[in-house]
Amino acid sequence: MKLKQYQTGTLSILRRFFEEARVAGPKQAYEALTKEPDQAKRLGRYGGTYTALEALPNAPYVCLRLPTGGGKTILGAHAISIARDAWVEKEYPMVLWLVPSNTIRLQTAEALKNPRHPYRQAMDEAFSGRVRVFDIGDFANIRPHDIRDHCCIVVGTIQTLRVQNTEGRKVYAHNEDMEPHFTGLPKTLPGLETLENGGVKFSFANLMHIHRPLMIVDEAHNAVTGLTRDMQARVNPSAIIEFTATPRLNSNILHSVTAQELKLEEMIKLPIMLKEHDTWQNAVNGAIAARASLAAAAETDADYIRPIILFQAQPKNQEVTVAALKKHLMEVEQIPEAKIAVATGDQRELDGLDLFDRNCPIEYVITVEALKEGWDCSFAYVFCSVSRIQSAVDVEQLLGRVLRMPYAKRRRADALNRAYAFLSEPSFGEAAKTLADKLVAMGFEEDEAKDNIAPVQPDLGDPTTLFGPQERPRPTLRHKLSAAPEVIAALTQHEGVTIHEKEGGQVEIAVSGPLDPAREKAIAETLPETARQGFADAVAAFRADAQALLSPAEMQEPFAVPRLVSEIQGKLEFADTDVFMEFRDWSLLDHSPRMAEGEFAIRETARSFEIDLDGNRITYQFADEQEQLALDIDVAGWTPEALVLWLDRQARQPDIHQGELLRWLRDLVAHLITTRGMHIAALMRCKFILARKVREKLAAIRQQERNGVYQRYLFAPEAKVGVSFDDAFTFKEGMYWDQRRYRGRWRPRKHFLGADNLPAFDGTEDGEEFQCAQAIDSLPTVKFWIRNVARHPNSFWLPTASDKFYPDFVAMLDDGRTLVVEYKGAHLADGADTNEKRLIGELWERQSQGRALFIVVEKSAAARDVRTQLSDKIKT
Repeated sequence: MKLKQYQTGTLSILRRFFEEARVAGPKQAYEALTKEPDQAKRLGRYGGTYTALEALPNAPYVCLRLPTGGGKTILGAHAISIARDAWVEKEYPMVLWLVPSNTIRLQTAEALKNPRHPYRQAMDEAFSGRVRVFDIGDFANIRPHDIRDHCCIVVGTIQTLRVQNTEGRKVYAHNEDMEPHFTGLPKTLPGLETLENGGVKFSFANLMHIHRPLMIVDEAHNAVTGLTRDMQARVNPSAIIEFTATPRLNSNILHSVTAQELKLEEMIKLPIMLKEHDTWQNAVNGAIAARASLAAAAETDADYIRPIILFQAQPKNQEVTVAALKKHLMEVEQIPEAKIAVATGDQRELDGLDLFDRNCPIEYVITVEALKEGWDCSFAYVFCSVSRIQSAVDVEQLLGRVLRMPYAKRRRADALNRAYAFLSEPSFGEAAKTLADKLVAMGFEEDEAKDNIAPVQPDLGDPTTLFGPQERPRPTLRHKLSAAPEVIAALTQHEGVTIHEKEGGQVEIAVSGPLDPAREKAIAETLPETARQGFADAVAAFRADAQALLSPAEMQEPFAVPRLVSEIQGKLEFADTDVFMEFRDWSLLDHSPRMAEGEFAIRETARSFEIDLDGNRITYQFADEQEQLALDIDVAGWTPEALVLWLDRQARQPDIHQGELLRWLRDLVAHLITTRGMHIAALMRCKFILARKVREKLAAIRQQERNGVYQRYLFAPEAKVGVSFDDAFTFKEGMYWDQRRYRGRWRPRKHFLGADNLPAFDGTEDGEEFQCAQAIDSLPTVKFWIRNVARHPNSFWLPTASDKFYPDFVAMLDDGRTLVVEYKGAHLADGADTNEKRLIGELWERQSQGRALFIVVEKSAAARDVRTQLSDKIKT
């Protein structure tokens, strides 16, 4: 299962945290990462100082925030191998996977045990199939050889462990079946619970304490911060990774994913189309009509989709109970009983059903709160609550069930890309506000929630436009003229042209949609010569009126930005370092595998050994005498060849031939053993640290090669660089449909996509980037401009040696030139990153032959404000 970009980004930050924590400690690693500009901006109000666990101050504890539908469980599966490599550094770690309820516990354990499930496949790939999964109720089945030779995962609930008094709890109880795990251990070990006679309890909790499990906490945002100091000490985790949509602010939130990122990656259906009704009967009827319309749209989809409604009934002591609602559906709405399933604590009619099966008849599911945990069917499109959602505490969990996108892929019919909510509320607008609050409780930011709720009037006549168009209607050109029947027939052949008969033998032609010069010419050529001037005058008047209502994008104004190109082997290629590397035939064997003393060194002390890594010292303390082995004692199976093969698995690269990598690794290991004098036992003991250093060395080599081709094809004297206006980058209407929008008071006059479609600024809404946008908008020579969203697939970029550079703003000037603006605060204006961007931007400008301008704007440069810097640049 290929991970989405936001998922790989999340795991990348987690890996960096553990690697930094191994050197500097969890607190320093956390605070260093979260203060980086990109991470600080992403975290926003979630950023803060690191709070260590009370009983385990040296055990890393971080939280990863992902909204509902973000795939937290698959990330948990991948996080195990990351923690193994970067922190736990044991071939087969013990994992304690905690979830919030027994329902989810059973489902998670079942998925992790299933070899065909993506969760299990991710772990099998990381551990070469050596994975064992246990339900916490079956912990007595764990054997010592399981722990020795496999990654063992125990799935349980936080409630099982979180107790004040351990008496009577099986996980804390003495169990003779667990004795083999404790054979050979000293009679007393600190931290273990003991029996009355002083002997060690053969308990699951003591087993965890000995093996120091990696703790994965899924959707239990009250779990870790609610653990007592005693319970932390009993379980003794080596590290804790928490995944949740709604974390507490003191949870050491390391990374935060937005709902917009999920939408961009086609994981969830947004916006939520909201319809309020004055009675519950009307809400039910509207939901049923919407489902029918969605079903019609689904018939044209490439994949099988059967839209489903989730009805939330009222509790037993109220009017619209499950039984009353089911009776209403059958008797009033004429829904066959076979299409209805009831899912409550007492009635579990979904058990054993595969809702994705084409033969499954279920289209309506009635529940009260039973679906709030562990139920996941992306065919659920419509949520209908028959009571006020303001007082329904389980709404956010049920609502989350209709957000997941079928097959995690945007559907062709736009109606199938949205979720639908039909609610019974006494006052208009109250439901939208309450629904926004519920989305916030599901991990949305407040502005994301507001942006993704669309209260509209239903229009179910066309299944492809369920709930009607969401954009304001465009102006339509209307023009009366006299025309022969053959002219009228020819006019109707043009898309968007309709004919209405008028009195006096005249007709009115109505032209909807964009009216660019090419379309105007095509329509005009259909008219007789005598009518063409009148039509041209009507078009001119229409454009003058429409200009005040439509954005430049809606008016089909051309907005093209030339691309930077370079000649390679006689052919022009887009300037992209990844493309350059395809033409670079490089070999790893051209680079030395040697590691100097300052890069990697090992020294043994009395009860520990130390590793020097790039000037930072890591100390490993042995747990007990039994574990303390001298670093120069031969151990069976610990050979240079075994280490090379292990490093090959850890450091394998898609662009490096395996034969080259193996030879390079053999030379590296030989250098450490022969030249540096390190014993193979010492290297095997430190192999995870060594593997990390090898990966870093390979990354540095690759970057060295990238720097070389970047210079060769763009800046070397022989480089043949230019810009292409024929294959230019083009901005167009709707390109940022998936982006959160600016919702402040300012109304830009010249934004290309219109004032309502300005993507939100980085940082605060009135920050420095916002002030730069105001300055651009105020310039009289600017025709229109756009906020160029970083890392968006539709955005303009220039290459750097390591990545892509997305300037902050692009503007079209009245004289036809393009202005590209990168804003940098004073503290960033002179950094290496900014200088690289400045160099590539100036190269792009030079090659444009006066048709494009590039500027790095600072808050204040040489006593000139932002507007003055822009004005001076335009005058050049």
